[in-house]
Amino acid sequence: MSSQTFVPGPTENTVRDSEGIVHTPPANWSLLPPGDAALTRRVKAAGEHWIVQEKKGRRTFSKGIWAPTATIEKIVADLKVERSTESYAKRKVADKQRRDRNQSAYVDEFYDTVVTYLNFHPKHATLSARMARAITDHATPVGSGTVARTKRISVEQRAEAAVIAWMRHQTTAYDSMVIPRVKGKRREVRRMLAGRSKELLRQYRHDQVASENCPLMKALTEASEPN
Repeated sequence: MSSQTFVPGPTENTVRDSEGIVHTPPANWSLLPPGDAALTRRVKAAGEHWIVQEKKGRRTFSKGIWAPTATIEKIVADLKVERSTESYAKRKVADKQRRDRNQSAYVDEFYDTVVTYLNFHPKHATLSARMARAITDHATPVGSGTVARTKRISVEQRAEAAVIAWMRHQTTAYDSMVIPRVKGKRREVRRMLAGRSKELLRQYRHDQVASENCPLMKALTEASEPN
């Protein structure tokens, strides 16, 4: 099996390699768009293919794979037959139920981990619960692309990062800031705001909040108000 990885080319039927050279797939090939993981896996396993990916920021997105048209059509037909059986339908239901159980368990685990990280003074337990719920609801949905969905770091690290990210958007002026397009500047601003957020968290942990009209209280009040 032969596989190469490219980025999208200047036109729909071209790709570009790592050296910037533009290539046109063979005439008897087709582009299989992303979206069907089982189909993509089988086409890749069937033989020669070209992987097309595009990087945006730190994330890499699949743009599909080029492969022989006959191979794609045969595998599509085979999958259609498999997916029309009763056993496949039952397996899909069972798989969904398993995923739902796993997701529910993870949401509960993440919420508890956020509460533990917040570690607010007992006087602010209600606020801690509200904040943890808001962060969990935002960060844990499947496909959200947030730090809570990564498996590269521990759930404790995910919880801390999610809290700081939520506070950056909800309790600071980050979203309206005009940040110079200078390398490292945005990261510098984020570090500065993270320091402020951690200081605010420290105040709630030690019951030293200077004012009830603090940014955190305001953000949670606004979040609970009906639209």
